[in-house]
Amino acid sequence: MTDTETPAGTDTFDSAEHQARLKELYRDFEAAGMTPLWLTREGLMPSHPQPKAVPHLWRWADLLPLAARSAELVPVGRGGERRAISLGNPGLPGDPYTTPTLWAAIQYLAPREDAPEHRHSQSAFRFVVQGEGVWTVVDGDPVAMRRGDLLLTPGWAFHGHQNVSDTPMAWLDGLDIPLVAETDQGFFEFGPDQVRTRATPERSNSERLWGSPGLTPVALAGPRPASPLVAYRWAYTDAALTAQLELESEGVAGVLEPGHAAIRYTNPTSGGDALTTMRTEFHRLRAGAATRPSRTSASSVWQVFDGAGSVRLGDQPRPLERGDVIAVPAWTEFSLQAASQLDLFTFSDAPVFEKLNLLRTDVPG
Repeated sequence: MTDTETPAGTDTFDSAEHQARLKELYRDFEAAGMTPLWLTREGLMPSHPQPKAVPHLWRWADLLPLAARSAELVPVGRGGERRAISLGNPGLPGDPYTTPTLWAAIQYLAPREDAPEHRHSQSAFRFVVQGEGVWTVVDGDPVAMRRGDLLLTPGWAFHGHQNVSDTPMAWLDGLDIPLVAETDQGFFEFGPDQVRTRATPERSNSERLWGSPGLTPVALAGPRPASPLVAYRWAYTDAALTAQLELESEGVAGVLEPGHAAIRYTNPTSGGDALTTMRTEFHRLRAGAATRPSRTSASSVWQVFDGAGSVRLGDQPRPLERGDVIAVPAWTEFSLQAASQLDLFTFSDAPVFEKLNLLRTDVPG
């Protein structure tokens, strides 16, 4: 009901006296910091999500040169800590956020350069679309970063990076910064100015303990909130996706839909998501395959790892190439079409809304 609608059985609502008293009531509401639901219900309780974030596509061909230019002008060190350039959604002006809950950025480390250690309550990961030569050190464990790898930094783990090569390296950072900021849960602490070890092992301690499929060290058994395995290697991801599509050709179930294989990175101690607030997955489409249009109340970010195709966001088809990054806000109809074999990494806020029993998914048609 609005202040101009007449309640049933009331003949005096539109009278000058009644309207004057009503305006006085609204002035007193405002002065007391009160807002009547009957004036705001549609905005507070819409029939479906109405995100401020908009679907958006960033081209890797634009992102990488800009990140390289920043390395010529901006050093890595205390204060800013990282040469990470966030991808700000045009629908969220004033905030460097990719969606209302997710932060994506391109991080760039020059040859022989270090990023000092720190830790924060925000969960983070790195996904490598190209290059190698950097080791991230997570709570003292040096972890190699290579093309196709997913590297985790669970919340409150100390971490720094060192580039031991003569070539620069860039990768995708993903964090839950907006979610943590909106809920006032942010904590940050500086660590050593240098990474605490210069070791560059082929396999990290985390992988040696937790990287054997289906095998748990008995001394460390028991569920943990985030995965203790901080490196998910491309060789295993590629093999799993290849096997799904091979088995599909043999008539064995295992793909999401025809020509569409997918894996989820999971926590070996619980079987749940590898990180507590973000879902991380990798998808592969055969050449010529397409996904069914769908929408979900979660928001997501996608990066093309390899191949070419197109993405449809609502009514707009857009071409995709290697490295391109896509923001998909909540309840945006989304589908993919593969021209060649199309590989994509994606992360979303789905685990948060699953835990709150708020997640909805719809496949129109």
